[in-house]
Amino acid sequence: MFQLGIERLLSEPDLQKKLIDKRLALLAHPASTDRHLRHSLDLLMETKGLKVTAAFGPQHGMRGEKQDNMIESDDYVDPVHKIPVYSLYGKVRRPTPEMMKGWDVLLVDLQDVGCRIYTFLTTLFYMMDAVQSTGQEIWVLDRPNPAGREIEGHKLDMAYESFVGAAPVPMRHGLTLGEAALWYRDHKKSKAALTVIAMNGYDPLAAPTFGWADIPWVNPSPNMPRLSCARVYPGSVLIEGCNLSEGRGTTTPLEIFGAPGLDVTRIVSEMREMAPKWTEGCILRPAFYEPTFHKFKGELVSALQVHVDGSWYDPSRFKPYRLINLYFKAVHRVHPEFDLWRKPPYEYEEKLMPIDILSGNGLLREWVADKQALVSEWDQSLAKDEGEWAVERKSYLLY
Repeated sequence: MFQLGIERLLSEPDLQKKLIDKRLALLAHPASTDRHLRHSLDLLMETKGLKVTAAFGPQHGMRGEKQDNMIESDDYVDPVHKIPVYSLYGKVRRPTPEMMKGWDVLLVDLQDVGCRIYTFLTTLFYMMDAVQSTGQEIWVLDRPNPAGREIEGHKLDMAYESFVGAAPVPMRHGLTLGEAALWYRDHKKSKAALTVIAMNGYDPLAAPTFGWADIPWVNPSPNMPRLSCARVYPGSVLIEGCNLSEGRGTTTPLEIFGAPGLDVTRIVSEMREMAPKWTEGCILRPAFYEPTFHKFKGELVSALQVHVDGSWYDPSRFKPYRLINLYFKAVHRVHPEFDLWRKPPYEYEEKLMPIDILSGNGLLREWVADKQALVSEWDQSLAKDEGEWAVERKSYLLY
């Protein structure tokens, strides 16, 4: 029977015994629920013998109310449980000494999406750094990786380290949050006291969910409304670094994207001519939309929608990172006058180009601009890092 990490903790007395007489903190967001959609904070508060004294919220807030990036959340007191809820995406992104007081064990119950730049991964790493010298513990209550086991992208060049990239992993890393914590501990030679409560009955390769499980989808962030969004996201998130709309202000953000006036039919034709295999495993559909907020609000956007929610979806062939790299190349070919790249600041980085900190180096931007650069050369460059990561991560796979 499938069980989430939080469900195992709440159902196994032997696990709970290890937490008796310890003060607990919870790092969570709206998707921190059991299969019946009861929030982990409420469940822990109701469990006899467990004492929760504080909570933490990541980007977008514990309640997930903040729509866009760089919209900070405040600390507050939970109105029901009367405990402090500290923001790790407010005045600070690393915990302050004051935030570290009053608890012994941090329970991390965050639904991640398997992408380096999704900042819950960075927040976990920062909390692991924080407990190294305090004697406090971190327990990661593991959850599925909806992006599955596939690997894509260069490993982050640490010269481009930021809040959307805190460690040298590829964009699509193929780890659950618990597995990523185990890797990070060894990578940093950390002394953090880490426990991972693995899921029961999780098969990341099983069809038709391919990384997900038979549980409801709750938005882990406001613009991650569907499982299909999480599948496309390791590529489409790059559009945040562009003067293209990533579909915010629509009901399918990060699955549909574009800009006013683009010749999408020609763009798709260019993509299929340059690298037909990079367009497989999904359906590409030209479309139009008017965003209700964000980039091009109220304007008609000529868009491309990536469909991965049907029987045609094939995770072994669908390569979202390469697909969006190819889309950039085709946009640049068809519309060389279009100012593709967004300028800083982005995610508190004032100097580096947003696309560079997202992709992990400056190579993608250079490849798109170079008329002589071949798809095969780019594929080989990515494959080198991907192969190295496949070996590096192997000993940390729990499922």
